[in-house]
Amino acid sequence: MTNKLDYLSPADLASVQIAYRFANAAHLGQLRNSGEPYITHPIAVAAQCAEWKLDAQALMAALLHDALEDCGVTKEQLVEQFGPSVAELVDGLTKLEKLHFNTREENQAESFRKMLLAMARDVRVILIKLADRTHNMRTLSDAPRDKWARIASETLDIYAPIAYRLGLNQTYRELQDLSFKYLNPWRHTVMSKAVAKARGRRRDLIQKVQADLDATFKQHQMAVWIAGREKTTYSIYKTMDEKNLSFAQVTDIYGFRIIVPNLIDCYTALGLLHQLYKPVPGKFKDHIAISKINGYQSLHTTLVGPSGIHVEFQLRTEVMHLVAETGVTAHWLYKEVARGDGRQNDRMGTQWLQSLLDIQDENRDATEFWEHVKVDLFPDAVYVFTPKSQIMAMPRGATVIDFAYAIHSNVGDHTLSAKVNGDPVALRTEIKNGDVIEVITAPQASPNPAWLGFVRTARARSKIRQHLKTLNQTASENLGEKMLTQALRAEGIEHLPDGSDQNAAVWDKLLRFSGNRTQSELMTDIGLGKRIASIVAKRLAKLLSDIGEKPDALLLTRERFVTGESISQGSVSIDGSESTSVRFAHCCRPIPGDSILGYLGRGEGLTIHSSDCLVAKKLHHKDSERFITVEWAEEPVRAFETGIVVTVTNGKGVLASVASALASGGADIIQVDMANDATHGVLDLRFIIAVRDLNQLEAIFKHLRRTTAVLKVQRSKNTSPIAD
Repeated sequence: MTNKLDYLSPADLASVQIAYRFANAAHLGQLRNSGEPYITHPIAVAAQCAEWKLDAQALMAALLHDALEDCGVTKEQLVEQFGPSVAELVDGLTKLEKLHFNTREENQAESFRKMLLAMARDVRVILIKLADRTHNMRTLSDAPRDKWARIASETLDIYAPIAYRLGLNQTYRELQDLSFKYLNPWRHTVMSKAVAKARGRRRDLIQKVQADLDATFKQHQMAVWIAGREKTTYSIYKTMDEKNLSFAQVTDIYGFRIIVPNLIDCYTALGLLHQLYKPVPGKFKDHIAISKINGYQSLHTTLVGPSGIHVEFQLRTEVMHLVAETGVTAHWLYKEVARGDGRQNDRMGTQWLQSLLDIQDENRDATEFWEHVKVDLFPDAVYVFTPKSQIMAMPRGATVIDFAYAIHSNVGDHTLSAKVNGDPVALRTEIKNGDVIEVITAPQASPNPAWLGFVRTARARSKIRQHLKTLNQTASENLGEKMLTQALRAEGIEHLPDGSDQNAAVWDKLLRFSGNRTQSELMTDIGLGKRIASIVAKRLAKLLSDIGEKPDALLLTRERFVTGESISQGSVSIDGSESTSVRFAHCCRPIPGDSILGYLGRGEGLTIHSSDCLVAKKLHHKDSERFITVEWAEEPVRAFETGIVVTVTNGKGVLASVASALASGGADIIQVDMANDATHGVLDLRFIIAVRDLNQLEAIFKHLRRTTAVLKVQRSKNTSPIAD
C-alpha cells in the first residue's frame, strides 16, 4: 500500500503509519471469514481511498473505521491520539453496536442514517464508507451464503446509487456487477460465459477497428489515447431485461473510449469518426454541452463498423475521463493532472460537481454542502425512519399520511396525529430525507375525506377510498336497520325477527319481495332511501303474521300510527352520531330544539330539515311518501352547525367585538362572510357556528344584542327569523 502514498508529505505519511500500528494492535487476534487477519480489511479500504488521493485524515479514518465498533476503543481515545477530525470521521462510520436493536434491519437503518448525517459534516465519510462496502463485496464469497442476497440487495439499492450520484462511475459499475453476481449467481455465470465467447468471436473486428482508428488519427496528426470498453454483465443483463432482448440482440457490448488533449479535439475527433464509419441515426448524445447531474461529460456516438456491426465510441478529454471515473474524488486527483492549466480547471465537471468541490474545499460550509448533495442523491425518493430506526423509502412529496399507510393500512386508517423528529406536525406535512416519523393512532380514529386532497401515493389514496366506502356502507346499513325497526314497531311488532331457522323462510320471502340478495344489502338500501322502510315493514309484518306472530295491540296504541294518504314509517331518533348516513340540510341547518323532519332521498341517505324549511315544504309537496318522522335524542353527542346573520354598524373593530361575543357564548366559529359593500354604514356579517342546541343559540343572541355595534340578529335560513 505504501507505494500508493507517494502523494503524501513525510509528516502525513508518518501519521498514517501511526494509525496503521494502532489499528493493527486493536484488531490483533481478530480474523475475517476467510481466515485472514482482520487488519487486511482496513488496509484494503485505506488502499482504495489512496487511489482516490484522499488526504491523510481520511486514510487514518479508513484504517481505524472498525476500531470503535469491534475493539472497545473509545472516541475520546481517538481524539487524544489522532485529533478531533479523525475521531469524527471514525464516529460517522461506526455502526452503533453499543445500542440494542430488535432486528438486524433496524441496526442497518440506523447505521445508514448515521452515515448520511455524518456526510453532512464531511464528504470523506461517505467515500470511506463506499470503499468499505466495495471491499466487503469483493470478499463476499467468504461470508455465509445466507447473507449474500441481503448484503447484495442493500448494495444495489443504497450504495451503488450513492456512488453514481457522486460521479464514482468505476465504483458504481463494480458495485452493480458484484451485487448481480451474488443476487443471481447462475445468471451472472451464464452472462459471463456469453460475453467471453462474444469477445473471442469479435477479436478480429476489434483489431480491425483499432487499426482503422490509429491510421485515421495518425493521418490527421491527432495525439489520442484509444482504449477498449466492455459493458459489465449487469449492464448487459439490465438492457436485455428492460428491452426484452436476447444476448445476440445487444449490439453495444464492446466499444472504444478515445481520450483527446482538449475540448475542441473532442468534436474534431467526432467528425473524423463520422467520416470513417456511418453514424447510426438517433444514437448520438452530447454529454459535454448537456452533462449529467453527477458531472459526467463525454460525446457518445454509435457507428456502423466493419461487417455491419454497431460499435459505440466515447470521446472525452483526460480531465473529463478523470471526473467520469472518480467523480467527486477528482477534487484531489485533479490537482495532479491540471496543476498549471486554469482553463481546464474551469471546464472540469458540471456546475453541480464543481459547486460540491468548491463548497467542501473553500467554504467548509457543511450545511450548504449537505443541502446541495441530499437533493441530488435521491431525486425521486426520500428516505425516512420509524421510531425503531427502520428505513423506509417514500416518493418525493409524500406526506405523513402516506407514510402511515406505507407501514400498514390499519395504521393509516386509525391515524390520529403524528410527530416528526419529536415535534407535533400536521398530517399533511411533507416528509424529508432523514426524518424520524412517529404516527399516533387511536381505535376511534378513522380516515378523513380531506386526506384525499393531499396524499401522494396510490396505496394511501386507494386505502382511504376503500375505508370511506366501507364506512359509508356500514353507516347506511345501521341507519336502515334502525329505520326498519321503528317502522315495524308502528305495525305492532317490537323487534326484527332473528336469524333462527324458523325465521329464515320469512327473510327469504322478504328479500325476494324487495329484490335484494342479503339482509345487509336490504338494510343499506333502506338507509340510502332506495327502499321505503314502512312498505318493507308492512310486508314483513304480513309474513310474520302468516307464521303466527300477531301485532301487539298495546304497542300499536302507543306508537303514533297515521292513516290517510301518507304512510307512517315510525320515528327515528337523531343524536349526531349517525356519520355519513345522515346529513343536515344547508338550507336551514337545524339544531336540537328545532322541530325537524327527515327526507329519504333516492340513494342519498337521510337528510334532516327544519319543519318550517321552505325547501322541505316544496319537497314534501312533490314527494311526500319519502318523508319520515324524526326527533332529537334526549342527549345529542356533538355540536351542530347553524347559520346566523348579524347586522352591525360598520366601523373599526366591529368584527372582533362580534367574534368575542360569540366566543363568550361558547360558540365555535366555522365560517364568516362579509358583504362586499355597506349600505349607509350598515353591514351584514354572516356566520356559520357550532352550538349544542337552541337554548345555547338564544343565549348567544343575548350576548350579541348587548354588543354596541349590533343592530339585529337572526337565523340564516329560508324561514322567518327567530329574533330581532
